[in-house]
Amino acid sequence: MHVTALATTPVKGMRVVPRGEIELTPVGVPDNRRFYLIDDRDRMVNGKRVGALTAAVAEYDHPTRHLTIRFLDGAEVSGPAEVDGAVQTAFSSHSVSAQLVSGPWSQAISERVGESLRLVEGDPDRGGTDRGRVGGVSLVSRASLVELARVAKTAEVDARRFRMLVEIDGVGAHGEDAWVARDVRVGAALVRMRGHVGRCVVTTRHPETGEVDLPTLELLASYRRDAETTEPLAFGIYGEVVEPGRVRVGDAVVAL
Repeated sequence: MHVTALATTPVKGMRVVPRGEIELTPVGVPDNRRFYLIDDRDRMVNGKRVGALTAAVAEYDHPTRHLTIRFLDGAEVSGPAEVDGAVQTAFSSHSVSAQLVSGPWSQAISERVGESLRLVEGDPDRGGTDRGRVGGVSLVSRASLVELARVAKTAEVDARRFRMLVEIDGVGAHGEDAWVARDVRVGAALVRMRGHVGRCVVTTRHPETGEVDLPTLELLASYRRDAETTEPLAFGIYGEVVEPGRVRVGDAVVAL
């Protein structure tokens, strides 16, 4: 088995982009979903609620703290991501401390999605995924994507709509389900798999435009509703980094 793709985004909800290699730390990839957006009630907002976020592409360089966001209309905002005050945010079912980010991004994003949103930087010690450190790594097999495409009667299903960190090959469709509660060596890192990733409506959106274009939940329900998983309508698994290390496309994957 081996790694076939890696993908991250520095701003939660925006389009995931391919990476040739990543460095896994105890919080996952430190710059993955480092930033997120909140509404006027300080609630985290992602592509599930605002599909237009998916059309934006973000790039971030932490040593210089330089953040760039490019929009579907060709506009771009870029500069140092400076923080300006703390805020307590509602992040899924958790209360999470964050720092408000000053600069042009909040206004530019709000204008394009038609809703007042503010960009914040999350707690780097928590990690940027919904589950925090416990879910710092997400993984799906290429065979699972092929099986979903077969059920959907389409040539392929774009992996980006599932926003997974690691894609692998060499295991059968949904074979990764059996790895929960096991350690998996991914490149130089060791990951302890904690659970299955239950899916929501964000996966129904096109990974570049954010438009709803595939009934993924209905498709998963048609053959995965009774699967023995930790979350319903699961597609892929998540885990926690127990031994940090570098992971590159092509690296070996070994379920221990």
